Amino acid sequence: MMTGDAREPASAEDVERAWSDTKLAQVLYHDWEAQTYDDKWSISFDDRCISYARDRFTAVAGPPLAPYERALEIGAGTGFFSLNLRQAGVLDDVTVTDISPGMVEAAQRNARQLGFEIAGEVADAEKLPFPDETFDVVVGHAVIHHLPDVEQAFREMLRVLKPGGRVVICGEPTKYGDKIARALSRATWWTATRATRLPGLSGWARSQEELDESSRAAALESVVDLHTFDPGDLTVLVTRAGFTRAKAVTEELTAAWFGWPVRTLEHAVNPDRLGWGWAMFAYKSWLRLSAADRVLARVVPRELFYNVSVTAVRPE
Repeated sequence: MMTGDAREPASAEDVERAWSDTKLAQVLYHDWEAQTYDDKWSISFDDRCISYARDRFTAVAGPPLAPYERALEIGAGTGFFSLNLRQAGVLDDVTVTDISPGMVEAAQRNARQLGFEIAGEVADAEKLPFPDETFDVVVGHAVIHHLPDVEQAFREMLRVLKPGGRVVICGEPTKYGDKIARALSRATWWTATRATRLPGLSGWARSQEELDESSRAAALESVVDLHTFDPGDLTVLVTRAGFTRAKAVTEELTAAWFGWPVRTLEHAVNPDRLGWGWAMFAYKSWLRLSAADRVLARVVPRELFYNVSVTAVRPE
């Protein structure tokens, strides 16, 4: 068990080594991120994120008739998805895995702070350390775009599922949606970091050290973010891995166009200048735009939406 001490930020030398080793990059990047990941992505374990996790799950898989008894989360990070699904009554007994020891530790720590214990294993999703037919459901959130061999990972998920068990992977980037979101983020970062150098706005600026650290993290993101997905192609891949009844749904169009610049701005400026009022404005705006996106989904091609989720079932 790791001590939970803060890890050093990514150095230029670390980033250089990681360029040639994808899985090393995954460990380094996510170990560095483990201490601040929840703040970076506005992750919490209250009603806001409980509702978000439940809604993402049910949007693609439907509400369960009863909690899934044994659940595995792959690439769990700090436990955002599975811990909030447990609080929502979707999951019962939770096991988390991640290739990053720091993330597994963070997820178990978050669970203890919520008043329960979870099992945790440092594991590669392409080679899970569990016997065949162990779990009733396998879940993941924003994880398969990090995996070098996505189809092999789904074969492993199939193997550890019981017959009739379900896989639910949510929050993956689509090909076109990701291009739009990243372009908006780059424009926001460029504008914000230059605007805060102007006279009268210096109090909004982050220190150069913090900006350099963010730049190094962004460089590693380009190493660890390996894939974007076409919804139709993703269901074909999952079916080819051995699953049946594969289904993909997409979400977030204008909500992503708003949300990505907002998150980028939050990292580009002094956070003390934003505060709770800003956080509530951002969250409520995202909710309203998400509602509008559900209407737009009737007429806008699903490939343009930012998030894709997929579910499927292991044959009986």
